[in-house]
Amino acid sequence: MIDERFLLHRLKSTSLAAVTGGVSMGVYALYELYGHNTIRTDLMIFLGIMAVTKLGAMIWFRFRN
Repeated sequence: MIDERFLLHRLKSTSLAAVTGGVSMGVYALYELYGHNTIRTDLMIFLGIMAVTKLGAMIWFRFRN
């Protein structure tokens, strides 16, 4: 039986996983930049996609709710 608590826990865990993944990708990209003096464009592209999606969702929910 799936109830609202299960859906809320799934939403929170997915959000936490996305934030943790984004922060760890950012830390690794900075480590590569400062430690090895290389810019990982693939990580920067995905971090940018995550940031644009987050900001777009915030704007969407601000005007829709």
